[in-house]
Amino acid sequence: MSHIEWARPRTAEMSALLEELVAIESPSTDPAGVAELAGRLVRELEPLGLEVELVPVAGAGPILRARVAPGIGAGPRPVMLLGHLDTVWPRATLAARPIRAEGDRLYGPGAYDMKAGLVVVVYALRALRARGPLPPVTVFFTPLEEVDGGPYLAQMEAAMKDSAAVLGFEPAWPGGAVKTERKGSGSFLVRARGRAAHAGADLSRGANAILELAHQAVRASALTDFERGLTVNVGVIRGGIRPNVVPEHAEAEFDVRFRTLAEGRRAAEAFNALAPVIPGVTLEVIGGVHYPPLERGPHVVAVYEEARRLARDLGMELKEVASGGASEASFAAALGVPTLDGLGADGDGAHAVDEHVLIPSLPERAALAAGLISNLSKGALAARPLEPPLAPRE
Repeated sequence: MSHIEWARPRTAEMSALLEELVAIESPSTDPAGVAELAGRLVRELEPLGLEVELVPVAGAGPILRARVAPGIGAGPRPVMLLGHLDTVWPRATLAARPIRAEGDRLYGPGAYDMKAGLVVVVYALRALRARGPLPPVTVFFTPLEEVDGGPYLAQMEAAMKDSAAVLGFEPAWPGGAVKTERKGSGSFLVRARGRAAHAGADLSRGANAILELAHQAVRASALTDFERGLTVNVGVIRGGIRPNVVPEHAEAEFDVRFRTLAEGRRAAEAFNALAPVIPGVTLEVIGGVHYPPLERGPHVVAVYEEARRLARDLGMELKEVASGGASEASFAAALGVPTLDGLGADGDGAHAVDEHVLIPSLPERAALAAGLISNLSKGALAARPLEPPLAPRE
């Protein structure tokens, strides 16, 4: 029996598990909610012969890490299955926007990004287990992907370096494409300290912190270069107390996205080199690059080509896209580890009120993932030369 023949009759089971996971609200800022979701997934993974542990993370929910138990499976290096437990949605979102099914669509906060991807991992492993012992795998589900994975970055990168390949189960692009390129991201807080004065009686004695940040916002925004894939957005600005007072303090928050790590470093250098324009004002720059880009190198294309071959055998045409959003899979690609992201379910509405999953995509993605895990664990990439980039892509 093929993986897809095994998975399709279990579509209703997969949908039911997804509903159950969505019903466990797990915002990044709620360690208890994330821990509850992790605990629920432990009950799915342990019966498959995996050694499961919940690794504490200070101030957050745990990492869920699972590995093939000693003596089961073969191969020196595992395939890493990467996902995240947290969502962007605060507690009580479900009260305002309950889970609902409409035809082939399942709506719910966090369903598409990325609890459906967690379901895909579970059922891909079940499909493999139905044929015998699991191949060497490491499941690595994180608690802070939506905000800041810094507290566990060293652990995650160590697991990535020890892996034959890393498969990311972030949602597919709407329409089912996987992600072979992602922009990196950074954030910067620029603080200005000036000198307060009466705006009517003594304007010349003041040093306007807000006006200084207006200059700096224009300077930083000028770094944007669409052709090179670098964008800078000033998204928040705060400062001042009254219109008739020259503001002494102000600060602005910037979001930076970049296609290559070199461009990200160039942006960081430019921010750190910002100098005051207005006499009497000082600047402080805090922040830097947080996520590297997922650059579409041969180590990414090779995994995509393997996935595309498998998808074709399943009767699917697997396309690829470049995404502006960041992902923890980018860290693996930056380390040179063969990587593919976007293997989660098809749907739409990530971080939006119409977030939904296409239910029929669940068994298809599980079957694709099972085949990919199996082939990668058998050295599929070593058996084929790395291929050049494909063109064009969406």
